[in-house]
Amino acid sequence: MSERPIDLGRALASFDALWSPRIVTRVNDYDIRIAKVHGEHVWHAHDDTDEFFLVLDGELHIGLRGPEGERTVTLPRGSVFTVPRGTEHKPSAPEGASILMVEPSGTLSVGDRHEEVPDRVDATTGRALEV
Repeated sequence: MSERPIDLGRALASFDALWSPRIVTRVNDYDIRIAKVHGEHVWHAHDDTDEFFLVLDGELHIGLRGPEGERTVTLPRGSVFTVPRGTEHKPSAPEGASILMVEPSGTLSVGDRHEEVPDRVDATTGRALEV
């Protein structure tokens, strides 16, 4: 954990990989992760944890599947949303976005239940930020 403030703009500029979170810091047993996203991610669910999203730049869409059917939540810059544990969801960003997520350390970015890990994903549990 850094003993100095972390500039999120500089941190985001330090990598190009999409849908591959970088761990900015940790709070207790939780990772604070940032990611650049563009296009669609995979449908997945986290069986044992909620997933918190904060949109730093751009706009994020989160498709949700539940007993009442499918719906999409749209998060413009500055918005937050928590996907409840066990809920199938599919983040997407047609125009691209930068996001911050809060998840227990070791949580897979493709969830516990998913069909595949896209080739473009280089770190499913987050990678240490190198700034």
